[in-house]
Amino acid sequence: MAYFLGFDVSTTATKAVLVDEGGRVASTASSAYDLSVPKPLWAEQDPELWWRAARESVRAAMEKVGAGAASIRSIGLTGQMHGLVMLDKAGRVLRPAILWNDQRSAAECAEIRDVLGLERLVRLTGNDAFPGFTAPKALWVRRHEPEIYARVEHVLLPKDYLRYRLTGEFATDRAGAGGTLLLDLRSRDWSTDVLGATGIPLAWLPPTHEGPEITGVVSQAAAEALGLAPGTPVVAGGGDQAAEAVGIGAVEPGVVSMVLGTSGVVFASSSTPLVEARGSLHAFPHAVPDRWHVMGVMLSAAGSLGWFRDRFAPESSFAELDAAAAEVDIGAEGLVFLPYLSGERTPHADPDARGAFLGLTLAHGRGHLARAVLEGVAFGLADNLALMRRVGLDDISEVRVSGGGSRSDLWMGLLADVLGVRLVRTAASEGAAFGAALLAGVGAGHWADVPSACVDGVQLREAIVPDEARHRRYAELHGRFQKAYPALRDLMA
Repeated sequence: MAYFLGFDVSTTATKAVLVDEGGRVASTASSAYDLSVPKPLWAEQDPELWWRAARESVRAAMEKVGAGAASIRSIGLTGQMHGLVMLDKAGRVLRPAILWNDQRSAAECAEIRDVLGLERLVRLTGNDAFPGFTAPKALWVRRHEPEIYARVEHVLLPKDYLRYRLTGEFATDRAGAGGTLLLDLRSRDWSTDVLGATGIPLAWLPPTHEGPEITGVVSQAAAEALGLAPGTPVVAGGGDQAAEAVGIGAVEPGVVSMVLGTSGVVFASSSTPLVEARGSLHAFPHAVPDRWHVMGVMLSAAGSLGWFRDRFAPESSFAELDAAAAEVDIGAEGLVFLPYLSGERTPHADPDARGAFLGLTLAHGRGHLARAVLEGVAFGLADNLALMRRVGLDDISEVRVSGGGSRSDLWMGLLADVLGVRLVRTAASEGAAFGAALLAGVGAGHWADVPSACVDGVQLREAIVPDEARHRRYAELHGRFQKAYPALRDLMA
């Protein structure tokens, strides 16, 4: 049996997934590590943790199916986006990596906007400047750690550091590179305009590649360390959200990926680059050649329900909360929940946004509050979908939903009624690593292209069709929800 290997360098663990030639997951293994928070709002990791975890997880995944080194035909990489890894001339790590969820660089974001202007920045990169992105992190190091900045020779994303250790090559994928705020969205390569404005040298950045392109081969040293065969091809892969979309088949226009996890992500492919003028949506190249995507991110989706359960009903299971919410009519008898518990990114780029229950009365109980949470998150996801339609994605035919929240039948039915579109649960549970393995199979020539790999590998489950009468009722309630944030914005700040 031959396999394609996908690595996912996430914030909490590095996962290895082996996918067979039929596109089915054969085995998985994961090795965890810690996140460092040396100061409030900071988030860092030692890149050596990713390498150690990759060694452990790939050996464990291969052992589960008795796979030998020669059975791994190719390798795909994915992982957390936006992180900053700085290396010196000898390829040594200069400081701990600054991660996607690090918030220290707000001043540098303002600096980038001031120099380029918001309109020009969004036109070039498809995005506004957020502290999560790589470019403002690099400017923060220049301002606060000049002795380190002076020694930088290479800047990599987390998964590309693993690539460097595997192959000795410096390279990145274009979907991940889009999340640096240094890529020209239309040319799918580094933006000389943004680099010139920020002063970040082009020589620091690796060559960019399409997701299935081979970027190097496993070196002898890496082969010995990981139990792989030297010369095994390593493809570019994709940032985690683009690879996740490959893993559920959201690679053609009209099919939307929605991840109902701790955060909520709405991801849609397009055949041309689409940009929201204010940068409210993220716009990046896809991991699929000649495809782009737009993406909206809610910071507290299923996390809102988890917060409610943990704080106010710790003795209850999520199934019990579902049952209580199901006893309550649409609209929760006038109760509205704003799901901005961690601030918000889309559609309100507002770190000061806060969660709220509005309309509480003596008649409301636990079921009302639980239903209001489910509906508030659904309305927030609908706001993301509306933004996508506004930029030109008006042919949405199907939304494929994954993540822990998708296990709730009540929430899925409610979400279909709010969105007014057909939802499909996906069978994929390995997420981005599975997509990276499919990209590896395309790079090895096993599949002709990414859509062909998705036809073989992506397994869909049941569809949920919206009820038209309930959709009309929810459209009225959604309008009331949309009035709440503008009314409270100044108080929140």
